[in-house]
Amino acid sequence: MIRVLAVDDHPLMRQGIASLLDASDDIRLVAEASNGLEAVALFDEHLPDVTLMDLQMAGLDGTSATRHIVARHPTARILVLTTYKGDVQARRAFAAGACGYLLKNAIRRELLDAIRNAHAGHRQIPAEVASELGRHAFDEPLSARELDVLHELTLRGSNREIAGALGLSEDTVKTHMKNILSKLNATDRTQAVIVAIRRGIIDINA
Repeated sequence: MIRVLAVDDHPLMRQGIASLLDASDDIRLVAEASNGLEAVALFDEHLPDVTLMDLQMAGLDGTSATRHIVARHPTARILVLTTYKGDVQARRAFAAGACGYLLKNAIRRELLDAIRNAHAGHRQIPAEVASELGRHAFDEPLSARELDVLHELTLRGSNREIAGALGLSEDTVKTHMKNILSKLNATDRTQAVIVAIRRGIIDINA
């Protein structure tokens, strides 16, 4: 019997997962968590064979929770469940120790087999996510300061406002903005934000 911990901040999603697992003969749901902190505590308590981990959660997010769990339990098998196909977000999840990645729109079709594969030690990456990872494998990453500027761009309109918020000169912000557009292959500021959100570079809900 494969013992599973389900982590998601939406009760309906957890109910759906529970229903799917109830229909299987070899998988059993042993605990549910609604956030990352609960996930870490419940993992320690139940030591599940496979953990289903949502990424976008208030407080301790799924990537951070995965990192905490794997640091304490290196053999933990954590399967990410998310709506996002972004390569940067997926790369972060795998770097934190996730063993697989499953898009929520495929849960009904693929969840049970994904759990079995994770339990068997196989890595699972959806074709759409693998394609994004490959397409951006050699892209130059944004610097920490460029990430700061990009985040401020989602909150404020002008270079002057961004400069004031970050304690920079307008010329410095303009230089960072030029680099951001180039690295994200974006034609303007709006497109840069859209690309960054799609790829998981920034999270406007954070």
